Amino acid sequence: MRVVLQRVAHASVTVDGEIIGKIQRGFLLLVGVTHDDAMDDMEYLVRKIVQMRIFEDEEGKLNRSIQDIGGEILSVSQFTLYADTKKGNRPSFSKAAPGDVALKMFEQFNGLLRDTGIPVETGQFGADMKVELLNDGPVTILLDSKNR
Repeated sequence: MRVVLQRVAHASVTVDGEIIGKIQRGFLLLVGVTHDDAMDDMEYLVRKIVQMRIFEDEEGKLNRSIQDIGGEILSVSQFTLYADTKKGNRPSFSKAAPGDVALKMFEQFNGLLRDTGIPVETGQFGADMKVELLNDGPVTILLDSKNR
């Protein structure tokens, strides 16, 4: 499982001209699922995300977590995180999990995030989404559950 974590001042996701998810300060997560992901991959990433200390403390040091600041999460599915670009100019997405598998895992992942008490908004799985954000920092981190 791969997650691109972006620290944001605010973010939203729109489908068919309607905002379906919107947060203030917190994380925008772009979430990709592959074939062999399992519960331990999700649990690992949720722990990392919730405990990631990338918000400033009183001294300006990156020392506070999303829980410490009362932040929010906008989670958006993104199968393109598993693009294979080794051959040619058209990416292959064969490493991405099939839609039905990825949807189930994406929903479970968001449920685990919600279980931590952090407010979680989501995009619409499989939809053509427009994501807007104000990246704060910028701070962008790539997490991969297979690289522990």
